[in-house]
Amino acid sequence: MFTKKTPLIALGAVTLLALAGCSTGSLSSDGSDAGSGSSTDSATASEVTVGTVGVQGDIQDISNFCGDKDLTVALADGFGGNSWRKITRAIFEEEAAKCPNIKKVLYTDAQGDTQKAISDMNSLVAQGVDVIVTFVDGGEALLPTIQKATDAGVKVVPFVGSPGGTPGTDYVDFVSEDINTYGKNLAAWTIEKMGGKGNLVMLGGIAGNSYSQAVYDGVLEAVKENPDITLLNEDGPVSTDWEPGKTQQVVAGLITKYGDIDGIVADYGGGSVGGIRAFEAAGKPLPVWSANDSNEFACLWYQYKDSQPTYQIATESSRNWVVTAALHKGLAAANGLPNDEPSTYNLEIIEDSTDPAKQPKCEADLPPDAILSSGLSVDSLKKLFQ
Repeated sequence: MFTKKTPLIALGAVTLLALAGCSTGSLSSDGSDAGSGSSTDSATASEVTVGTVGVQGDIQDISNFCGDKDLTVALADGFGGNSWRKITRAIFEEEAAKCPNIKKVLYTDAQGDTQKAISDMNSLVAQGVDVIVTFVDGGEALLPTIQKATDAGVKVVPFVGSPGGTPGTDYVDFVSEDINTYGKNLAAWTIEKMGGKGNLVMLGGIAGNSYSQAVYDGVLEAVKENPDITLLNEDGPVSTDWEPGKTQQVVAGLITKYGDIDGIVADYGGGSVGGIRAFEAAGKPLPVWSANDSNEFACLWYQYKDSQPTYQIATESSRNWVVTAALHKGLAAANGLPNDEPSTYNLEIIEDSTDPAKQPKCEADLPPDAILSSGLSVDSLKKLFQ
């Protein structure tokens, strides 16, 4: 599917963060560019388009960017300790294996330690790595190190977790999804299935994180277009720590406080399963529910759909696959090849229990937190979680 790309600046400032490990977006807190602009032009030595918007279908085949010279590539992860990160690493390694001239694929895990992330990147540069794709959990603290790597001729591409600075100057590009659109699209679907009226809740993650706030802002846009919808959490997203047990406790409290909840928008499908159990324990009907995809979230719908026919779900992708676009951009820059793949991806609804063509996907043989939209095949997911 091809979507005409729109300059990112026309969309305004979009907060671009990670699930369960959020970082600040590409702008500093005062809205200005955080980068010093001191990096050399090596970040954009090739024709890599920066700051455009599209969809997953706009991602091209990696063969367009492999080139011929021997290369070493690396995934520098700020934190590798959950299933999302494990799946993303596997996607990166599978994609890199498609280029016969990529002779080494390296991986580092900073374990949530910003100083280790800095050390890891410096080590990769010292090893002569040509391309570094990095999930920046440490935010702008990593920017000087990334600028230094760029000055050394390494093609650095952050994805999902932004270091701030200026894409195209301090590094090749920044690749992520449009989080505001994610929130608005899921809220619009949820409100429609609620019949345009009733009580709505938005579940977020860790208190104060910007990722959940960006999703919430998108939800607000949809709510404003529907005056018969009451958003129960008017002061911001409900904090769940992106953890199923905590989500169950929080949702149980919401049920006690408000009684009737007709719809929920969540920014983590893997955590939503705890909320579903809270409704079950309270003997309350399950509301219309939307989130990003998770195997158990889909499987629970099949468990309850016959006994609760008004319970419907929809999901958008958990977007592990954006790491492939980040790798492509790094390879294009290293090889002096053109790349016009999007920087920012508008997510679309991929599962909709009311649409026969988009039925939720449940794989009973996979772990509950497996992500079927990740880009890995079911066989690859099975091997990964053995």
